[in-house]
Amino acid sequence: MDYAEFLARRVGGKVQKIAIDAGMTCPNRDGTLGWGGCTYCDNRAFNPPYCNPSMSVAQQLEQGKHFFAGKYRQMRFLAYFQAYTSTHADFARLRALYDEALAVDGVVGLVIATRPDCVNSSLLDYLQEVNRTRLVIVELGVETVHDRTLRMVNRCHDWATSLAAIELTAQHGITVGAHLILGLPGESDEDMCATVRLIAQLPVTLVKFHQLQVFKGTVLARQVASGEVAVRDWTAEQYAAVCARLASCLRHDMVVERWVAQAPPGMVVTPRWGLKPAEFQQLLNALAIK
Repeated sequence: MDYAEFLARRVGGKVQKIAIDAGMTCPNRDGTLGWGGCTYCDNRAFNPPYCNPSMSVAQQLEQGKHFFAGKYRQMRFLAYFQAYTSTHADFARLRALYDEALAVDGVVGLVIATRPDCVNSSLLDYLQEVNRTRLVIVELGVETVHDRTLRMVNRCHDWATSLAAIELTAQHGITVGAHLILGLPGESDEDMCATVRLIAQLPVTLVKFHQLQVFKGTVLARQVASGEVAVRDWTAEQYAAVCARLASCLRHDMVVERWVAQAPPGMVVTPRWGLKPAEFQQLLNALAIK
């Protein structure tokens, strides 16, 4: 089952995610846990043009609805709290933001992207109630199960924190998604396989893979330029071969939302493949046939 089919089954029809920037930051950016954020991160790489924190949640959703107008005859929407850490605020503010999104016509659920160290029982109790009548997905930025890598990229949390967040979210009956980055500095193919095999043993339903991209102006870009850190200069075909191997490590009932991420070409140092997710999927499918 692909991601679109998974969502359609859960909400009873075609659905489109609309990204929202609620104006939050991250605990490893604002001094809560650290400063500077993850070494590879530039949030502008994945914020769509209609996603603007100067507008209210409802306004962003209406802009997104207009952006996607005409894609399907009967379109429904998921409010996708995507930018930075979308639970990094006090509970009263979070509830107000999520309730505002759910009140917008056509919105049938929430997708909340966050860090494993920014979920708690109070928040999950509320989301559990929402999940009784709407679809709720919590997408956790796990990235890797290897603590040495997490330290290297300044995540400011460890694998144990990710494990606890996955289990706590699942215990609340909420669909768990895990975001994983492939090609992090120092990680071998076997390291990546170990991450996927471990994730597959946990109550994770959705997986979103992301090739490591080096963005101009980031700490990682400076580290690569100075020779302090080495990253893989792999081709799309080489990356697809790794993905094909990792696919065999997943449970049969797990759903892959995507294998590859896109960013504005002008921001990317490497890799510069110029492939859309659907084009990469064709490349991956061709490998599976061989």
